This record gives sequence, structure tokens and C-alpha cells, in this order.
Amino acid sequence: LKMSWFWFHLPLRLLMVACLCHSIKAPTTSSRQSFQTDLFNFYHSLILADGKETTIHLLKDIPKRYYFVLEERRALSPFTITVTPCDVPIEWSILEHKASASFLGKAARGDHDTHEVSKSQKAPSMVSTIFNYKGNSVETYMGMSSHSTLYMLEFLSTERDTHITVYLTTDTTSGHLYPELPMDPRIDVIGIGHTTVTLTWKHSPSVLQHRENIQYCLLVNEKHNYKSLCAAETAIRSSGMKLPPTLALSLSPYLLEPQQVMILSNSELSIINKVSSGEVRQICMGTKNTYTVPNLSPSTQYYFDVFVVNLLTNASAAYTGTFARTLEEPEPKVTELKDGKVIQVVLDGKKQKFYSLQYQARHKKIQFTFQLCRGQVRVHITKNGKTVASENILGLRYFSLKGKLLDTYLVQLRSTEESNSSVKVQVSPHFHKPLFPLLPESLKIKSFSKLRTCNSVTIAWLGTQEESKYCVYKKRIEEDQVWMELQSADRCSGPESRHKSEKVLCKYFYDINLQRAVTTETIKGLDAGTLYLFDVYLFGPSGIPVRYHSKVVKTRKKC
Repeated sequence: LKMSWFWFHLPLRLLMVACLCHSIKAPTTSSRQSFQTDLFNFYHSLILADGKETTIHLLKDIPKRYYFVLEERRALSPFTITVTPCDVPIEWSILEHKASASFLGKAARGDHDTHEVSKSQKAPSMVSTIFNYKGNSVETYMGMSSHSTLYMLEFLSTERDTHITVYLTTDTTSGHLYPELPMDPRIDVIGIGHTTVTLTWKHSPSVLQHRENIQYCLLVNEKHNYKSLCAAETAIRSSGMKLPPTLALSLSPYLLEPQQVMILSNSELSIINKVSSGEVRQICMGTKNTYTVPNLSPSTQYYFDVFVVNLLTNASAAYTGTFARTLEEPEPKVTELKDGKVIQVVLDGKKQKFYSLQYQARHKKIQFTFQLCRGQVRVHITKNGKTVASENILGLRYFSLKGKLLDTYLVQLRSTEESNSSVKVQVSPHFHKPLFPLLPESLKIKSFSKLRTCNSVTIAWLGTQEESKYCVYKKRIEEDQVWMELQSADRCSGPESRHKSEKVLCKYFYDINLQRAVTTETIKGLDAGTLYLFDVYLFGPSGIPVRYHSKVVKTRKKC
């Protein structure tokens, strides 16, 4: 098989060698070494494949050469060469070597010797540069080829080691490897918000012709625009992470690295790359040519690049990138607190923004009360601009503060986890009329395993020295609902949120001796081998309830 390949390509090799020999002077003692070096370089270079994208790695300051001869039946035939730099700017050029047709014919047949080569020095020949480019843009050269022409492509990177892709084709009648760009390849910004930017662009002709095989992918970053998807992937990879192939944008999410987050919604795939210079988002939206980029940071400049991707060949073409700056974040809204009034605040965990409350004191002594309803919340209190309290709150928390009349207090609340949190807040000068009931040492509910039966369970909870009302509720749940029920429980909600059928009983009790301030209750009429969620609500003088921590108990299967 190797010998067959050798003999098949021998005429082409000889043709190229003949052209090289024809372009150098007679091999005198001084030039013989240069002649041998040219032959060595040629035999260790690659012939550029027709109709295939080739990846070429370049070492800094070391030129790399590729050759091709396009043999067609016609005297002249068109060809195109597309070069895509994947990182730094490069220099590349196309040289053509023309010689007499009779000489090339002999070389192609292989019937030449050293004497013929020596005689050929007198034959007319010419080497000329027909194209030259320096930069990092995707460039395409279109030309005409003849039988008597040998082409050489030379590539050079002067900044650092890099890689490029080169595509040569002589088939200009069939479909293109690269998707086509419209006559106007610009991206238009049609809307800017605090956290969103809306973009639109003209459809690629390839989308209109081959809709099922073409899609648009958008790349968003805070650094700069990229002139090719190849360059974008290289930049992300050089930031310290491995990037999946281009098709991972739409077809291979299992190739994601730990530094990546994939979001799939409404037939759109988003991949967020966590890199040292910030997030780089890749969003593929099918054939839609209008898109609103969500979840951006306010007052931040973003760069947007749209690539039209051929899903069959993995080739892409880049629209002209654009940039936009999101609007500045509006001043946080400050809510006024009033004496004795309770407000409930819901905090967005994703945005991690502070919610501000303001209070102007009408008494020297005041008390802030916080009841955590869900999640985790950080509280920061300032008086006339100076911090007086700052901590994470758990359950029920009181802050008793002293100051002067008309002191201004600012309360800032923030969720400390990604999910939403909520908290109830009250400020009051009336220490003798607490809004919330007196709480026991622990709000845990205890169950007794030995007292469980197939249709009953016994639970216990602590009380206080103050006579209060306690109400017990039960709810039948499944095994796979336990975690969600415990995590989503709103500790500020009262029995009004429960179904009437879930109510078990209400009772009053207290004990001056805290060691004996405990009560038990046996709940009967349950089903065997079934999970139940039990809740106890404590009501104080004001009627505002405090919910104990929920308890899950399973009845015995057999008795």
C-alpha cells in the first residue's frame, strides 16, 4: 500500500522537485549545500490537501511551507485558500513558480536526469509572490490555476508558538465548507438594560438554504472581540482550562469540564466558562437571529461575537463583533420602617444584592427583631453611618440599641446562599410588649422510637414559663419528598397556610420550672409503614406564631 502511494505521487513529487531545481543556480561548490537543503526541506514538508481543512502548528520565528499543484482537465481552473489564525497575528503568502510546459511534462513523467536538470537552468522560469497578508483576521484568496504552476504557501509567527487552519478547494460548484455571511455581517445592538443586552443580525444565506445543518452561536466576554471561533477557543483554553470542541456548544454537553456550567432552556444551550479574566459565555440558539443576553452585571462593558456554524463540518464563520455597556445599577430602594410594624423581605440569592431598610428613632432605646423564615441571611445595621451590628441570623434574633432622638438607622439584608431567602423584620421602642412569644431553649421536636406503633407516634417539645398556645399539624409525605419539604419550609408561615385536615390539636401549657416545661403528645389514627411530617406552632400574646423545626417520623410496618 505504501509503495502504491509512492508511485502514485511520484510524478507530482518529481514535478515539484524539478521546479525547485529550476529556480536555483547551477550546483557549484558554494550553492550545492543550499540545493541539498532545499530538497531536504521539500521532502519534509507537506502537500496541502484539496477539499480538507488542515490544522498547522507554527513555532515562533520558524517559517513553515506547504506546496500544491492543482491538476485539472481545463487549462485554467479556479481555487480558493482560506487561512484562519487561532491566536496571534501571523504572516502568510502564496508564491507561484512557473516553468516551461515541456520541462514540467518531462518532470511529471519522471524521464529527467542530472544532465537534464543542468540543461534546464537555461529554460525560462519565474517565481513570484501573488498574495501576502499579515494579521489575525480570517482571509480568503481566490485565484486561477494552470498545469504549469507550482504553488507554495509560507506561514510565519513572530510573536509566539501558535496554530492556524488552512482550507484549500478547487470545487467551487458544490456547497461551501464555511457557512456564508450576509452582505452586511454586522451585529446590531437594539436594546440595553441594567442586566440585559438585545442583539440582532442579518441571516446567513447558509441558514436559509440548509436550516437543519446550520446554527448561530453567540460568545459573550468582558475582554475583547474574537475574529474566529478558533481564536476564542484558544483564548479560553490558555486561561487555564480545557475547552470542548466547537460542537460541544450544541451536541456534546458530556464533554464539559469542572470549570464549566451548562444551562439548557427553551431549546437554547448556554455554556459558561469560569476563567481567570471572568466569565466567557457561549450560547447556541438555533437559527434565531435576535437574542437577549440575560444575567449581565450592571455598568459593565461586554463584547459580543456571533458565529454561524456548520454542524456537519464543524466549520464556522464570524460576524463582525460588537460591544455594549450595560446601564448603571439604580440606587437601591430604601424602605421606611415604622414603629411596631412587621414587614417580610424576600432576598434574591442569585443577585446577592442588599435590601435596605431605614428607621428614624423617636426614642432613645429601640429594639430590632429579625425572624428568619427561609435560607440564610446576613444583617448589617448602621447608626448615623457607623456600624453597630453585623452578623448572620438564625431563627429569632433581637438587637437592643441605645442612641439619641432622631438617630438614623440603616438595616441592610442579604442572602448568603444562592437560593432565595426571606426574613421578617420589626423595630419597636416598646420592650415590655414583645411582638414574638417567649421562646424555649430549643425549637426541636423529639420523637420516641420505642413508642412508635403501626398507627401512632409520640412526640415531645419544650415549652416556657409563660402560658402559651401550641398547635400540632401532621402531613403525609413520600420518601422522595422529605428533603424538599424540610428545605422549602417557611418558618414564618402560620397554620393559616395549612389545610384544615392536617390539624391534629391545639393546647395550652407552661411551667415555672424550666426543667419540667416539656409536653408530649401521642398522635393516633395513622397508616402503617408511612412517613409523616409533624409541625408545632407556638403563639404568643400578639398572636404571631413561631414554628418549631419540622420532624419526620415513620410508623412501624408490622406490629
